[in-house]
Order: sequence, then structure tokens, then C-alpha cells
Amino acid sequence: MNTVSVGDPSAEHHPSQRLLGLAYLMRAAFRGDDLMPLAQSMMERAARDEFDAEALFDLSTILQLQGIRDVGLATLDLALQIKRVFEMPASRPPAIRLLALMAPGDLMVNAPLPFLLEDSDISLTMLYLVPGEPLPAQLPEHDVAFVAISETTQTHDLLEQLAGSMNSWDRPVLIRPERIMLTSRAKTYDLLKHTPGIRVAQTVQASRVQLQEMLAGDGPLQAWSSGLAYPIIIRPVDSHAGHGLEKVDDAAGLVAYLRGQAEDEFFVSRFIDYSGADGWFRKYRVVLIDGVPYAGHMGVSTHWMIHYLNAGMTESAAKRAEEEQFMRDFDLDFATQHAAALQTLHERFGLEYLVIDCAQTIEGDLLVFEVDPGAVVHAMDPEEMFPYKRPAMRKIFAAFRMMLQRAVQAGT
Repeated sequence: MNTVSVGDPSAEHHPSQRLLGLAYLMRAAFRGDDLMPLAQSMMERAARDEFDAEALFDLSTILQLQGIRDVGLATLDLALQIKRVFEMPASRPPAIRLLALMAPGDLMVNAPLPFLLEDSDISLTMLYLVPGEPLPAQLPEHDVAFVAISETTQTHDLLEQLAGSMNSWDRPVLIRPERIMLTSRAKTYDLLKHTPGIRVAQTVQASRVQLQEMLAGDGPLQAWSSGLAYPIIIRPVDSHAGHGLEKVDDAAGLVAYLRGQAEDEFFVSRFIDYSGADGWFRKYRVVLIDGVPYAGHMGVSTHWMIHYLNAGMTESAAKRAEEEQFMRDFDLDFATQHAAALQTLHERFGLEYLVIDCAQTIEGDLLVFEVDPGAVVHAMDPEEMFPYKRPAMRKIFAAFRMMLQRAVQAGT
């Protein structure tokens, strides 16, 4: 397969427009900019030039950011019919050429690397791989490759395909696909259960039919799946950002939940109360880079389901002050308290780059919600409101670059 383009052969030599990319577009959406005029201009570009894959790629991102997911994914498919390789040049003379291996899908399927590379000397080449197709015999020029594909049911086969083909590559590869597959919710539980200093909720996958049969039998949850008991947390398989995620306190609540969901496959976990002595919940995002932990962010809420954007951080100076202290004292406080647990996470998953969403139990254990090398780490928050965040993000971005540099040097 040609690694530069697919579809009409004339597309191979067609000059490319510069890609705006995810970081630019999400930052604009984050500010509240109206993206529809930009979407209109992308549609006009694509209408004028049937080979303008960059216009379709950016249009796909805009549509997904606007919540028009299905149309956005169909637009991405059109872009990938034209070409499979997209370039994000470095903002300075490039010192490292990074190749990201990516999968078709929504904005949660691939690690959002452009955020980590903003204003850097790292050029990014994104190669999209389609499940079921043979892998390219020739890859774009690069110094180091990074498997940017998150673990989902849709990407599992592609990750397996990649795992069986990478041993013969002549360039260093970070984030091996066989290790990414360990980050599924079920395997995370298997890897971390009974580990001192770490708590993780047992997670089982269940179909709608299985749950309905269990409810019809009127038996306890423990009889259906050992270790489960109400209250439980339930969400559709492959959902993110709280979509369809609810706490269910009893059988009647589970019946009502299933009535309100269209999906047929779910993850079910036991709810672990992680509220502090003051009754508030605190959720942390921690980034492990070559085993070294860095503070990503901290959300504070009276509700157990915390996502940073719904935690009300912009509305509360007190919450921001608490996050600032968490980030400022991270190395001597949180990272020291949970040093053994974080080292265990690095060793068990074996990934050079890993993002961990976690909390602390009242007993002081690290409660792990999710591990995913594809979770977003960014510097989009306004500096006037979050002056403490950019220095913390610069530490992460610098560590990420050093990780790439070490890999390049080890491969030469």
C-alpha cells in the first residue's frame, strides 16, 4: 500500500494545504469561538478541490467538536479515502521527526499528541491504519514511532495486528500495542487487584440480555458476579467523558438505567466512595513519563462523577487554590505519598507514557479509575485564571520531548 495516499493516483502528487489540527481547533472551541464559519470555509475548499484531504480532516474535527459525531466520522472517512498520511510541521526547525500510528475513529480513539508538541521542535506525521488492511511496507520518514491508538473494542484487532508486526521495525517504537491492550478496564483490574497501596474497582462486561436475565432472576449481584454489590457504576462499553455513566443503588435503579440507554454492552463496577473528610470528591490526572509522575490536573466537586470541565473550577477560586497547591507541592506530597503505587503502575503496564485518572481513599490508598496513554493533557486553560498550570504543563511537555530524544538516541 502506498503510504502517501490512497484513492485516485493523482492525489499522490497533489500539493497539500497546511492542517490546522486538533490542538488549534479544540483551543478555539475551548475559548467558545464560533467554529461554523470555519467549517463552512472547509466545505467550500473541499468542493473546489476533491483532493483537499486536509480540509476534510479539519472539517471532521470541527464537526465532532460541535457534537455532530456521525457526520464528522463520515467526513474523516472521506479524507482517508484520499490519503492516509497527514503532517503537522514543527513550529521551529525540527529536531525530532515523530511518526504517530493512528486508527480511524472519534477524537477519543487516538492520543491527542498535537497538545504535547505545541510550539516545539518536533514534527508530527500521522499515519492512519485501517483494520483488516495489510500494514504499509514502507513508512514515512521518521526518527521515532509512537503507537497513538487507545484500547477499545473497535481498535483491539488493529492493535493485535500491529503487535505481530513491529519486531522487525528499524526505528524505535514507543507505546507498544501489546502493552496498550493491558489498559482495558477488565485487564487493569486483573493487573492491580490485591496490590498494597492501590485500590481498583472490579469491572465486568455485561450485555443488556445478561443484565435483564439477572434482574429477572431476582438474585443478588454477588450470585451473578462475585465481588459486585450495590451501589454499582455502569456505563456503555467504549464510552468516555461520562457518557452514559451512572451510579445505580439498587435493582429498580438498574431497570430504569437500562430503559434509558440504547447501547447493548456495558461495563459494571462496584462503586467505591472516595469522598474526603469534608464530603467532597477529588479526582486527579497524573502523567507517567518513563516512570516519573507529573501533575496533570485536579478536579474538586461535591458530586462523585468528576470531569474537569464539569467540576466548576472556573467558578471557584477556592477550588483553583486547592489545585494550585496540589500541582505546586506534587513532587513532595502526592507523588511521594503514592510513590510505590505509581512505580507499580509503571512496572505493570510497561508503557513509557501513561495517563492515570485516580483519587485517594479515606484510608490513603491510590484509587485508580482508568489508565490510558490516549487521555488528553493540554495547556488550554486561560493563564489569567490558572497561572499555575502552564509551568506544570511545560514540565510535562519537556519530559515528553526528553522521552522521545532518549528513544532516538537509543535507536541510533
